[in-house]
Amino acid sequence: MKKKTGKILLGMGMAMALMMTGCGKSFGPSTDNPVSIKIWNYYNGDQLTSFDDLVEEFNETVGAKKGIYVESSSQGGVNDLESNVIAAANGKVGADEVPNIFAAYADTAYAIDKMGLVVDISEYLTDEEKEAYVDSYLQEGKFSKEGGMKIFPIAKSTEVFLLNKTDWDIFSEETGVSLKDLETMEGVVEVAGKYYDWTDAKTPEPGDGKAFYGRDAMANYFLIGSMQLGTEIFQVKDGAMQLNFDRDVVKTLWDNYYVPYIKGYFSSVGRFRSDDVKTGNILSFVGSSSGATFFPSQVIVNDEESYPIDMIALPAPIFEGGEKYAVQQGAGMVVTKGTEEEIKASIEFLKWFTEPERNIEFSIDSGYLPVMKKANDMKIIKEYDAEMKQSMEDILTVSVDTVNNCSLYTPRAFSHGTDARQVLDTALSDLAVADRETVVQRISQGQSMEDAVSEFLSEEYFETWYEKTLQELTACEG
Repeated sequence: MKKKTGKILLGMGMAMALMMTGCGKSFGPSTDNPVSIKIWNYYNGDQLTSFDDLVEEFNETVGAKKGIYVESSSQGGVNDLESNVIAAANGKVGADEVPNIFAAYADTAYAIDKMGLVVDISEYLTDEEKEAYVDSYLQEGKFSKEGGMKIFPIAKSTEVFLLNKTDWDIFSEETGVSLKDLETMEGVVEVAGKYYDWTDAKTPEPGDGKAFYGRDAMANYFLIGSMQLGTEIFQVKDGAMQLNFDRDVVKTLWDNYYVPYIKGYFSSVGRFRSDDVKTGNILSFVGSSSGATFFPSQVIVNDEESYPIDMIALPAPIFEGGEKYAVQQGAGMVVTKGTEEEIKASIEFLKWFTEPERNIEFSIDSGYLPVMKKANDMKIIKEYDAEMKQSMEDILTVSVDTVNNCSLYTPRAFSHGTDARQVLDTALSDLAVADRETVVQRISQGQSMEDAVSEFLSEEYFETWYEKTLQELTACEG
């Protein structure tokens, strides 16, 4: 309550100072010429609490000394934030004014930049300052060959493989499977088949085995899987996308997701795969390192029965013989055009937030990764918090190792990037869900697994889906 009251009084004081000095000549933020800036984010829960605490710390320290007051506002989820930013940029009736800073992925930042509203932050960073950040994080904000940077990286994430260790140990002991089997996608498929058969054998009814694996963010499966297999699906130059939806590569992706899915080896029932682990629907999944904090601590069997589980964090599997690519994700911050004082105040806050001490604090609280090279070191991270939860230490250890030892990839922004990603998110997963329901129905009517899935395993069936998806992606090209 005391911290909240102090924040309100500080904001009132800044507002009064702004009114008294608003007509004077300005040379930049200072206590004599204070500036108030607004930030829109999409954080929730512990992530929002951590971010707001750091904003408050800035306001009470550096901000107070330099005449900068930061007001943070969560807009809900990522989609809500994107909608609100676009509405503000278009000046829609009832929309708020465009904030000084907003969190955004590259496609949204690109769309707002085309409206002439985004600041080139490279002009406010020295070469030495730029060198301190992970190179690929800065590259994400470069939209054209002319250079410039339109996204300030503040916290990133990659993907990790999360496993219900408690139930895995029982399965592993009885079948001889090992964690090493989970290093490749082909290995995951094989293990998932064994898990289905193992659970099926434990009941009198045939064909009721359990799924082992699930996946969040299907677009990442396509994008990163293709890069591992030597193909970039969206080749972007100066905002124009050229599609490379290689049939052979896509067939490998099909064989290692769609096929095991319709056989019941993979599953996706809840909104997120962590929900499916919680209900015992699956044992493992690949998901964002920032979302790994939501991995459940128990499996709820029914209203009256549950049991505790432990977690293992492992690197996301790659395809056999594939290159070591991993996804780079997590929204950065976009600075919008305003007075020079507002822009400098915005940059001042973002520089402060991404200094190792603050950035590591946010990472430990949220599961995101620091953006400076120096901070991506578990020894340094543990020095800042030697008592962090073991689960968070495991997640960060795998994530930091991924950042330091894999090629990070995120597609460059292009005009219809959001639409193209939506196609990848749903085209295969929706079909797999629908066809799995048909397979289950057929098995319940007495068909064998082989007969129930045979229609869906033909080359003709794949070709039909491939051509349809190719057309949908081609519509996003150019």
